Amino acid sequence: MKPANRVIVGISGASGAILALELLRLLKTLGIDRHVVVTAGAERTIELELGEGARDDIRTLASEEFAPQDVAGRIASGSFPVDAMVVAPCSMRSLASIAYGTGEGLLARAADVTLKERRPLVLLAREAPLHEGHLEAMLKVTRMGAIVSPPVPPFYAGLESLEDMTRQIAARALATAGIDPGNALRRWEGVPG
Repeated sequence: MKPANRVIVGISGASGAILALELLRLLKTLGIDRHVVVTAGAERTIELELGEGARDDIRTLASEEFAPQDVAGRIASGSFPVDAMVVAPCSMRSLASIAYGTGEGLLARAADVTLKERRPLVLLAREAPLHEGHLEAMLKVTRMGAIVSPPVPPFYAGLESLEDMTRQIAARALATAGIDPGNALRRWEGVPG
């Protein structure tokens, strides 16, 4: 894995806002610039799941934040170099917008640019159960080069708390994007014997 300097973090309205917060904390610890876009749906989810102060925490953790409808923001252009983009959590609405290239808001536009520039795009898709439309959109973005990575906890890692679980999911998302999360990721060592 190569050293990373700049990552776009898209935060959509799916449940799992804690994943975005943990991802931003990890990126900051690693010294990686964090360019953040929060959708309107995510604004409400963040408040409902994490409380009023969490939105300020996200603003503080961002190196730069962009308004969700600012399609003229730097992250909307392929000439703005980034190492990867992670959408955490990724709603089915955002995933479908990315899959079908609707360009609905800056998050979808930045993801579209990430794909066209052949940069890593990791989508922490949050929905269950899934219907055929969800699966078709996931297949479509996968064929386009994105990686759909539902935030499934690694039960084998001996996690003891929600904090441990979210840290592992965030670290795994970075590793999936080709960014070394350092010691934050508990890797499977095999079974002695």
